[in-house]
Amino acid sequence: MYILFEGVDTCGKSTQIEILKNEYKNAIFTKEPGATVLGKKIRDMILHQGLNSKRAEMFLFLADRAEHFKEIIKPNIDKIVISDRGFISGIAYHLANGNEDELDFLIKLNLYALENHLPDKIIFFKTDIDLIKERLESKNEDKIEQRGIEYLIKVQDMMEKVIKKLQIDFIVIDSSKTIDEINKIIKGYIFHD
Repeated sequence: MYILFEGVDTCGKSTQIEILKNEYKNAIFTKEPGATVLGKKIRDMILHQGLNSKRAEMFLFLADRAEHFKEIIKPNIDKIVISDRGFISGIAYHLANGNEDELDFLIKLNLYALENHLPDKIIFFKTDIDLIKERLESKNEDKIEQRGIEYLIKVQDMMEKVIKKLQIDFIVIDSSKTIDEINKIIKGYIFHD
């Protein structure tokens, strides 16, 4: 089973993945971008150096996605693979840059990068302006977070739009719930559904 954890920065998905890592030692845990040699370089370039072209950013994410699928997802297709972000984020961030009319085109590009293999389940963390503001205060912002809270909310809206369009099995997590509450919901959805 291939499962994506999706949501904007500070929504709590990475915290939940760390908890699951300790509980499910046989699962494969990965992330986009940054799980491959290429991904690490792309992650640094996009999050810390920044790019002038949003199209270049999108194509770099696609390159990482193709490499990530080939190196990590495909060889472990018979295991539980949990990814911190994936193609939903890639599409949503590009749409939020003012490219909303490119949704179908972006889906085709991502299907190509993923060899037409979509995740089995998506865990979508939904947050709000106040929670993002509160959590961003305690961390150094990367180049994407520096685009502002309104931008992150727009990305979140785009994520939801993409997930619904693709009709992949998904659950919405309210990020304001406690860590334990969220953990129970996730485990119930992944392992007991």
